[in-house]
Amino acid sequence: MSSIIERFAPSPTGPLHLGHAYSALLAYDAARKAKGRFLLRIEDIDTGRSRPAYEQGIYDDLAWLGIKWETPVLRQSERFEAYAAVIDQFKERGLLYPCTCTRKQIAAAMSAPQEGVAAAVYPGTCRGRDFGDPALERGDYALRLDMRKALVSLGGAGVIRKLHFKEVGKGPNREKGKIALDMGALIEGVGDIVLARKDSPASYHLSVVLDDAFQQVSHVTRGEDLFEATPIHRVLQALTGRPTPIYRHHKLIRDGEGKRLAKRDDARAIATLRDEGATPGDVREMVGLSG
Repeated sequence: MSSIIERFAPSPTGPLHLGHAYSALLAYDAARKAKGRFLLRIEDIDTGRSRPAYEQGIYDDLAWLGIKWETPVLRQSERFEAYAAVIDQFKERGLLYPCTCTRKQIAAAMSAPQEGVAAAVYPGTCRGRDFGDPALERGDYALRLDMRKALVSLGGAGVIRKLHFKEVGKGPNREKGKIALDMGALIEGVGDIVLARKDSPASYHLSVVLDDAFQQVSHVTRGEDLFEATPIHRVLQALTGRPTPIYRHHKLIRDGEGKRLAKRDDARAIATLRDEGATPGDVREMVGLSG
């Protein structure tokens, strides 16, 4: 088996755009160059917003771009039991606590981080709340990781200084190479992250770590807006005994005003460009991969 396994993991909550094309093509080209494997994962854990039409659009757009992937395709909606098993393990270790803050706050914490959307550090309002609290039966709640307790369980500052990840992406305002974790930054700057919700089996952070390990992904190619999430993923890898892939965080494709593309930017949707007569080569040129 090749040592290089790349993946592309979109959510079927809207049409793919040029930013998705750039990320998928980077990962696919890297896998082909190394004579490795390229996997597609459908991150449909948000069952409320995921749509079959968008999922089919992902397959159509990638195939049109000339990207080939292994089958069957892994879908997060098929992995709920695996996520729940890890949540149960964390509960048994006393690393989680229930949080009854507003549903809007919880929903925001469940999603992947985005550029320009600063995540407020949770103040620990519900820290110490017991799972036997009767109030939990009456409404929604999140399961938060007690970050300080989690780091102490790994051995405290001594072990954290030994935890690192390898970054190979090019970024003018970003570290590169072997990047060590900072225990203080994780506690004070990241805080108690949401790992699941009463009616949702896993957050982005937990599911992506478990899925990358399950698929034996060796190299993670993704946007630089997710660079700050990587220390969180490294902690979860350590807590669950999962391996750490090599990370490559790439530039973001932006519109004429310098804003990061979003799924609502229909003019830059791959399907729209295709309908207007663009070719896969045109798309490569648009994202700077024509050379």
